[in-house]
Amino acid sequence: RDHVRPRHRRLLRAVEDDPEAVRRVGVEVATALCEELLARGAPGLHFYTLNQSALTLEIARRLELAPAAGATSG
Repeated sequence: RDHVRPRHRRLLRAVEDDPEAVRRVGVEVATALCEELLARGAPGLHFYTLNQSALTLEIARRLELAPAAGATSG
């Protein structure tokens, strides 16, 4: 069974021949889904990075769950 929302499928198909655009759209879609989950009361998020930790970190940054790139603590 396909669990991809039709609007997300359309967005991804529109860029399927451009790997960088697929990554960009994927991060945007995943971020929106995470925001929805958190807004609906999810107590947290768990990511399977599949060796794509940079993408997961970008999602976390967009959700303000990780420091912005280049940010320093202190």
